[in-house]
Amino acid sequence: MRRRVRALPLIAALLLAAGAVRLAGADIALARDSDARTAEGAAESCAQPPDIDALLAEIEARAQQLDAREAAIANRMQALRLAEAAAETRIGELEAAEAALRQTIQMADSAAEEDVARLTAVYENMKPKQAAELFTAMAPEFAAGFLGRMRPEAAAAVFDGLDPDTAFALSAILAGRNAGAPRQ
Repeated sequence: MRRRVRALPLIAALLLAAGAVRLAGADIALARDSDARTAEGAAESCAQPPDIDALLAEIEARAQQLDAREAAIANRMQALRLAEAAAETRIGELEAAEAALRQTIQMADSAAEEDVARLTAVYENMKPKQAAELFTAMAPEFAAGFLGRMRPEAAAAVFDGLDPDTAFALSAILAGRNAGAPRQ
């Protein structure tokens, strides 16, 4: 029996080893099967629905439209910047021209004023009878302008040489030339 006792633990050890090998092989097979199932599930879950291609195409088309709009807006902004710079340049030129025009008008006004003052002095220094003949030939508004600028004694001497109708017309113009001015 001793032999049997020794053989029995040996057989039991062999049976246990075989079972362990089978279990290890089954775990590997199960792991491979599980990996295959996981890969299939992942492939199935990543599969695109049939309408996703149309959706992706629409998104791409919209992205292109937005890019085109963005480019158009950038072009418009650049054009606006150029137009604004041109307008600012033009405004500067216009302001310079306006200043030059003001200076020219001021020079013309002062020259015209000097001419009228000089001519008024000439009429004041003329003989009253000769000045009266000139004022009679002038348009009444024009003559009244010179008489209004003359010294009162020189204007009185010219009035003395005018016929009464002309003197009256010139007096009426002189008296009424400030009638429309505001009083307050």
